Amino acid sequence: MSAPNLFLIQVQDTRAATTFYSELFEIEPVFTSPRYVAFPVAPGVLFALWTGRNEHAVPGTPRTSEVGLMVPGSETAVDELFEAWTAKGVTVVEPPYDDVFGRTFVVADPDGNLIRVSPVD
Repeated sequence: MSAPNLFLIQVQDTRAATTFYSELFEIEPVFTSPRYVAFPVAPGVLFALWTGRNEHAVPGTPRTSEVGLMVPGSETAVDELFEAWTAKGVTVVEPPYDDVFGRTFVVADPDGNLIRVSPVD
């Protein structure tokens, strides 16, 4: 069976979202179109932005999923990334705290999509 290899985030404005994610994750897209932008995140795996259903991509819409970023290192690494991201002006949803899987925090992109940072499992 194949494993998932495309993680798609619905956004209102691909240009603004591309800038946000490029700066946040310090990555560049490998494919850009007016309605779809793809970033390589691992061999054969893409993280993509899409405006195909952008009427749902508004901050007031409840989000039932999160983009996850697991960082190596101790809880200090999570806290340091939180400080770096807040310096970039991200919207903080949950500041760093300890959960069952370790230190974590949650921020939101301009469309309200959630991004959780945690330690590597």
